Amino acid sequence: MRGRAFLSLSAFTATSCLGNGVAPLRSRLLAQQGGLTSCQFEAVDLDTYVGITNITDDEVFLPAALQDFDCRNNRLAYLGLQQDSFIDAVDKAKCQFDKHRIGVFLGTSTSGMLQTEKGYLELDPQTGALPSWVNYRYAQNTGSVAHFVRLALGVAGPAAVVSTACSSSAKVFAMAQRMLLLGAIDAAIVGGVDSLCLTTLYGFHSLQLLSQHPCKPYDANRDGISIGEAAVFALLTHDDEHTPSGSLLIKGVGESSDAYHMSSPHPQGLGACQAMRSALQQARLAASDIDYIHLHGTATKNNDAIESIAVSAVFDDMPPASSTKGATGHCLGAAGALNVVIGAVALQQQIAWGSIGTEELDAALPRIHYQVHNAARPIRHVLSNSLGFGGSNCSLVLGLKD
Repeated sequence: MRGRAFLSLSAFTATSCLGNGVAPLRSRLLAQQGGLTSCQFEAVDLDTYVGITNITDDEVFLPAALQDFDCRNNRLAYLGLQQDSFIDAVDKAKCQFDKHRIGVFLGTSTSGMLQTEKGYLELDPQTGALPSWVNYRYAQNTGSVAHFVRLALGVAGPAAVVSTACSSSAKVFAMAQRMLLLGAIDAAIVGGVDSLCLTTLYGFHSLQLLSQHPCKPYDANRDGISIGEAAVFALLTHDDEHTPSGSLLIKGVGESSDAYHMSSPHPQGLGACQAMRSALQQARLAASDIDYIHLHGTATKNNDAIESIAVSAVFDDMPPASSTKGATGHCLGAAGALNVVIGAVALQQQIAWGSIGTEELDAALPRIHYQVHNAARPIRHVLSNSLGFGGSNCSLVLGLKD
């Protein structure tokens, strides 16, 4: 092992239904405006709302050398990479570090499954063969997006994809941290990309987890999630004496797997508690040092209730807390990284975000200082939660360098 666990968040970008890049995300969160719209995706016939990005076949083209990777998910990834001068930041890192020592670690849940779904609608009537444009290896394969981003950015270090449902793109921060501490790489590109497809929409509908309205986290009348899509990327490097004061840092990462149930979290939130405490321990902070909690907050009855139980068990003096999924929707495999970026913007703006869509807080939930409206306040540390299916949990502590 080398160095300490703190990492510098050197650059970051997020494309979601709030817009392409961090600027529209910041602007709409400050105005407390969400991006969820009635579902008009493909031929989906569901009464629900989604967080869809500004990506169409006519607007986003992959370079000729990357055409084998063509699918909605990789197009969304490519659109995301173009924002916030992120490619320039990676190019600068390539001048500082050998490209073979820059890793790529991304989260996703369905990858390019939509491409295969469309293919099944056009099976050869004689042979039953999929169309030639369905390329499992470069599109639907879970590892596709990391391979694609690695080539698109011209880096050649280790690449991997994590697919642990909602915690996927939070856990890649832990993966990158381990690789950096081991000295295997000098920089890491982390994040998540998840795009809408029929399997997730109809799958969550079959579980009776889709809301017929824009989702309402922690609301007394919450009735399910609104699925969103996003492409989020961050560049991580070692925090050292050259990192300027006031820089954004990843100070702690905590992971757990309670393995209580295939989809439901542990009823007392034991796994979530463990993840939060591990993140605080690594950050060398007490719970009282956290100034804002960016909750997982999916707006399902069960998830919000159990997360509130876990948070109230870890925190005696409750800091402001909220979920922003009423603005972005639940972006599944990209949700964890999107939470990190929104937490980073909270640090930059010194604002604890309000919960867009939440109208009447659920009084039956354990004591929690839940924010419905934005609140300006001093913020030095943010805790971000990502709690996935199967009890796969990850919490991260973000902070400003002293």
